[in-house]
Amino acid sequence: MNYDFERGIERHNTGCVKWDQSCTVFGSEDVLPMWVADMDFPIPKPVTEALIRRAQHECYGYSCASPSVLEAITQRLWCNYQWKVDPEWLLFTPGVMPALHAAVRTFTSPGDEVVLQSPVYFPFWSTVRENGCQVANNQLQWDGHGYVMDLDGLKDVFQPRTSGMSTCPSRTKMIILCSPHNPVGRVWSRDELMAVGEIALANDAIVVSDEIHCELLLNGSRHVPFASLSPELEQNSIVCMAPSKTFNLAGLATSFTIVPNPKMRAAMQHRINGAAGSVTPFGYTALEASFREGDDWLTQVLHYIGGNVMYVRLFVQDHMPQVKVMPIEGTYLMWLDFRALGMDVHQLSDFLREKARVGLDEGYVFGPGGEGFARMNIACPRSTVQEGLTRIADALRTLEQC
Repeated sequence: MNYDFERGIERHNTGCVKWDQSCTVFGSEDVLPMWVADMDFPIPKPVTEALIRRAQHECYGYSCASPSVLEAITQRLWCNYQWKVDPEWLLFTPGVMPALHAAVRTFTSPGDEVVLQSPVYFPFWSTVRENGCQVANNQLQWDGHGYVMDLDGLKDVFQPRTSGMSTCPSRTKMIILCSPHNPVGRVWSRDELMAVGEIALANDAIVVSDEIHCELLLNGSRHVPFASLSPELEQNSIVCMAPSKTFNLAGLATSFTIVPNPKMRAAMQHRINGAAGSVTPFGYTALEASFREGDDWLTQVLHYIGGNVMYVRLFVQDHMPQVKVMPIEGTYLMWLDFRALGMDVHQLSDFLREKARVGLDEGYVFGPGGEGFARMNIACPRSTVQEGLTRIADALRTLEQC
């Protein structure tokens, strides 16, 4: 069937974080919300129909993944990536972030270091720190064409530390990888991922890969699951995936974690059982329906998002050349560079909220390298994109006249 993504969905007063909490976050009812990473689009029709059927069952008790759900996941991973996953490797949590918390708590000790690659999804920072660890930041670099990993810097993270007259071994035990990367939109190549994996293996560090955006690919990009790279890396990694970003199902709180190593999996399962919570029957239903019957919708939504990307590029080029649109290979999150305006992070925040009246995620919250940037969610009708960009352009013209 054909989906109409131009049609806006009224989300006010539906308990929607993106719209109903926008005033609380940005301080005004007049701010256009283009922040939280969910879509202002209808979900795939087969998912809606499956949820209605499940609701009619009338019993909503504790749930587990049925053999059919497990099959839907393993078949999709094989079809998309030729990665053969044993159903026993799958663990379930109500979101990727609970899985990341469980991984950090399971495989590190207080005082250990965990590598992040900033600017990166800001809840990663609290995940590390709230579990008693320190962030070892391996900041992404701009090579003139796009963001790249600082692989030499990553190696340095694992070097012994000198303090006074003594030398202490590195306490870096884990790398949390964002793949595809949020917010910069990179889809890492096989060679880049292999380089990270080799550094991790050489230093006895586990790689935890957040791949929640793995099916939101643009311009012919191809995603490579980290654990699929080699048998050695498969046994040294944890991969987190979900249908939530791909099929706009975040509110159903469903994700799965792939842990091929049996000892690591048992330890993770123990931690998840104690703290992470369970997936609802509706979450499992939506996961299976989207994986089995959602591809027609996904093809159409990616085409529409690609059109939004092009619209943003042309609009910015024509109406606000002071702003730079960074390249995007995956996700639906545009990374906009406002540094040419010469504003500090507070001035840029005030400009976007109070002058432009657009609610974006401010870049500094993503860590070092994010200052002067903002993240714009373009998974919405083009009219919303147009309105948001027009507000920014108008505010820039007013600024120039002052």
